[in-house]
Parts: sequence; C-alpha cells; structure tokens
Amino acid sequence: MSNSKRIILTGATGVIGRRLFAALKGGGYEVVVFSRRVQQARELLPGADAYVWWSTNAAGAWASAVNGAHAIIHLAGAPIAEGILGQRWTPEIKTEIYNSRVYGTRSIVDTIAAATDRPKVLLCASGVGYYGFHDHTPLDESTPPGADFLAQICVAWEHEAARAEELGVRVACLRTGLMLDPDAGVLPQIMQPFKIRVGGPVMPGTQYYSWIHPDDLIGIYLLALENDQASGPINATAPTPQTNRDFSSILGKVMNSLSWMPVPEVVLRTVLGEMADLVVYGQRAMPKKAQSLGYQFKYPTLEPALRNLIG
Repeated sequence: MSNSKRIILTGATGVIGRRLFAALKGGGYEVVVFSRRVQQARELLPGADAYVWWSTNAAGAWASAVNGAHAIIHLAGAPIAEGILGQRWTPEIKTEIYNSRVYGTRSIVDTIAAATDRPKVLLCASGVGYYGFHDHTPLDESTPPGADFLAQICVAWEHEAARAEELGVRVACLRTGLMLDPDAGVLPQIMQPFKIRVGGPVMPGTQYYSWIHPDDLIGIYLLALENDQASGPINATAPTPQTNRDFSSILGKVMNSLSWMPVPEVVLRTVLGEMADLVVYGQRAMPKKAQSLGYQFKYPTLEPALRNLIG
C-alpha cells in the first residue's frame, strides 16, 4: 500500500481513538500510532503499521514518521471529565488539560513543518466547549467563542492546529459533544444513579446536552478525512441535542428505571467545584457543516442511540 494511505494517529488508546483505529484499519488505511506509552498501545491496538514514541518536546524526531503520510489525526489530550464524580479541576489538572492540547498540537504542527514530504490533511480534535455555555440558542460553526476555561482551551487548541494551513495542509477541527460510550467517558457515570433507581435531571434541567453516537462521530471523522471540502471547524454532534431533563427521562426509559430525583446544583458544586459547569450548563450545538457536506446520521435521535448502546 502506498504512503498516500498512511495515517498518523495520536490519542489512539483513548475512547475515540480505539474506535477510529479500528475504522481506519477496516477501511484499508495504514495506521501509525503515536503514543507516550508505546507498549500499552501495542497491547491495546495490535495490528498498527508502526508504533512511535512521542512527547510534546521532541517534534523534530518525528519528521521521518510523518514524511509521506496522507494525514495526521490528532486526538491526544489529558482527560477533561475522567472521574467526574470524584476529581476536581485543581490548578495542576487545569494546567495539564491546557498544555496537553495546546502544546501537543503545536508540536504536531512543528513536526509537519520539519517534514520534507508533508501530510495533506490535519484533523484535530476540539470540543463544543468552544462556544462557552449558552441557553437554548442553536450554535453552528460560525458562532463566536465563549470566555470560560474550556472555551479558552478550545480557542488556543484550534489556533495551533490552524497554523498548518500556512504549510499547505488542509485543516479541520472537530468540535465534539458528549460521545455516548456505555463503557467509558461520562455516560457510565450518568447511568449510575439510574441503575439504583434514583436517577433524575441535574437542575435546572433546561441546559442542553449536545450528544453523539460513537458510530456517527467516527463517520464524521472519516468524512473530514476523505472529503476535500471539509475544513475549519466542524461540529461533531447529533442534530437533536436534548435538554438535561429530556435526556434523563429518555435514559430512564431505556434503562427501565425512574427519572424522578433532581440533583441540585449546590450538591454538584460541593463535590466537583468548577468542573460542575460541565453538567450544570450546556450548549445546543448543531452539525450544520457536517450535514452541508452530505453526512447522513445513523442515529439522529437519542432514544434509538441509547437503545443501540445499552439495550
């Protein structure tokens, strides 16, 4: 297989990365995994065409691996909501979240600059946190950024990725919402109260959750990889975001549980501090660009998506 089918994938051992790795391999691409933990990557993702150690401080050393690759898909970054029921955003954690994304992406673009045969495409993860927290107003890719912690990260993150455009690389930043994975991420923690029949909305309940089924998230990544018209920000969210109240009601229905016990904001603030913003507030992001590029959602509505994932 020619180098034109070679993809560099960072963050491959993460929740999204593992699914994307399988999809790329299934689509006939060569996949080179960049990882801080090469042995772990070998164990979790057997069958990669190469495993390359990387860090944010060694960009020049990766140029040979990048030469001739068709694309880099950059997913790497410290978890934002891992352990949401027990981990606060301490100053140290916030610094790690910021640096892993901003400086990591800077190193990726520096690697592209150092290559003699540069990739044609850079896909960089981002998040709907770019928009800040909003009410019910629909948000598309033209909406300006917010000013909170996550918005500042996303702005700086995307700014670093956009530098690759000056090198002749097509760049797309996928602003992902809440990916519904029943085994990892936020969904298992949302499900926990429903398993013991004490589930309910997080007050005020009117905040919107911009969610997406994993199959559609991977589908949008593949669209962005293969469609030359895909560039700039792309909202990777389902076309029917739900209020927290409706999300909780549908989840309770699917789990054959109750959705009756509201969670006061003050309780979450006590446990989570600033990180409570992730569930107390929200944004109603719409996938305008993905749909304009022709993407057809497999799971455009929430109940079928949840039934597929958790039965």
